[in-house]
Amino acid sequence: MRFTKMHGIGNDYIYLDCFHGPMPHDPPALARAMSDRHFGVGGDGLILICPSQKADARMRMFNADGSESEMCGNGLRCVAKFVYDHGIAVKPQLTIETGRGVLTVDLEVHQGKVERVTVDMGEPILQASDIPTTLPGHPPTEVPIDIDGTTLAFTCISMGNPHAVTFVEKITDDLVLRIGPKVEKHPAFPRRTNVEFIEVYRPEEARMRVWERGSGETLACGTGACASVVAGVLTGRFARRVTMHLLGGDLQIDWNETHNHVYMTGPAVEVFTGEWPGA
Repeated sequence: MRFTKMHGIGNDYIYLDCFHGPMPHDPPALARAMSDRHFGVGGDGLILICPSQKADARMRMFNADGSESEMCGNGLRCVAKFVYDHGIAVKPQLTIETGRGVLTVDLEVHQGKVERVTVDMGEPILQASDIPTTLPGHPPTEVPIDIDGTTLAFTCISMGNPHAVTFVEKITDDLVLRIGPKVEKHPAFPRRTNVEFIEVYRPEEARMRVWERGSGETLACGTGACASVVAGVLTGRFARRVTMHLLGGDLQIDWNETHNHVYMTGPAVEVFTGEWPGA
């Protein structure tokens, strides 16, 4: 079974072309095996690039623990690059079917290859029951949660997948690696949640680290960056166009005031291809 390793600012996934190859019979188990960084290919998860009846392609995304997620912004950019670069649909604007619906992507092409992608991520989801979370408010805004004596205020947003965003003076390993996994599995989040820790430099610039649901800390999270900008605007910290610095690189996030859509722009990189025994 042929696979392609790709990443969006270090958020790396293993991609399977299901246009030209079979669907794996057990994607969760395959995701766990291939994502292992010691005994597998290594990655934050597995993404299937599939035919779609209503878009140029369909993306299915499985975390490193085998759980299926609704969306992945960095993964979506890489899917768009794969679809264009490998001749599945060669046009400057593509539509990709995801767990949150069909999203439109615009491609920046250089010498026949996609280098950067802008994704229309759609409207942020602010209704608590749709995020989902049992915290109060629509959206829950700066709601305190106590974790082992550490109290942090979280603003919850969905970009098709759930996010809990907290703004801190300084991001530390203790916050991300100890608090992050406990917030992910907090009972206030019935489907678990991604957790973003944000240091604000100025209204147009910030730093972010993320604990991703099902994968642990990753170098980047596109939906998380989008959710964090929405949370920052709602709490008066951010302008509507923000450069977000993540461990793997930068994303440009724009929450358009006119029609309420969030746009994410960033690179997509193909690293290598290989063969995995069996499916």
